[in-house]
Amino acid sequence: MIKGVLFDLDDTLYNSSEFARRARKEALKAMVDAGLHNSEEEAEKVLNRIILQKGSNYSMHFNDLVKALKGDHDPKIIATGIITYHNVKFSLLRPFPDTISSLIKLKSKGLKLGILTDGVTLKQWEKLIRLSICPFFDEVITSEEFGLGKPYPEFFEHGLSKMNLKPEEVVYIGDREDRDIIPAKSLGMKTVRIYQGKYSDIKETSADYSINSLSELPDLLENM
Repeated sequence: MIKGVLFDLDDTLYNSSEFARRARKEALKAMVDAGLHNSEEEAEKVLNRIILQKGSNYSMHFNDLVKALKGDHDPKIIATGIITYHNVKFSLLRPFPDTISSLIKLKSKGLKLGILTDGVTLKQWEKLIRLSICPFFDEVITSEEFGLGKPYPEFFEHGLSKMNLKPEEVVYIGDREDRDIIPAKSLGMKTVRIYQGKYSDIKETSADYSINSLSELPDLLENM
């Protein structure tokens, strides 16, 4: 019997890839206007390389960008990028259109709901609060809090422990095959791949079920 649902956060409950892409573009434009003597295209290539090397949760992307392009530390340009990025990010941060209605339906069924997410704990909580969805979740588990993240099975086991549920009692839903579906399935959880966000074009999956929208999830659970 299914008693709980564990969700990935980014690109599962809101469009993380799109809002981050747009926020970075606006930040780079503002940095060029503030005195960065490179084209936005050149700056974007360097920034993408830094993100790939340091990871999306690294806190000094713009510092490293300015150092790479100018050879020194320019606080005005760095601050311009940071402030513009956050202003745009917060203006765009919205759940997918069917996220809240789907969570309401799941809670009405008496299911325990949890979040299992890579990232800095404070940043992930900030997203949940700004998205106005944190009250729906019984547990929020982050990689920073645990010390390991996806795709380590230990992280998923920790999520199950926090939910106080057995693998066969939990459905896990995420957008990535490698970091979500495979490790969750290896522990015996039912898995649902959702085709949203950056990886939605990669259709091959080992998930037990697949959906294109969160609105499909409540009815799917009824038939498990």
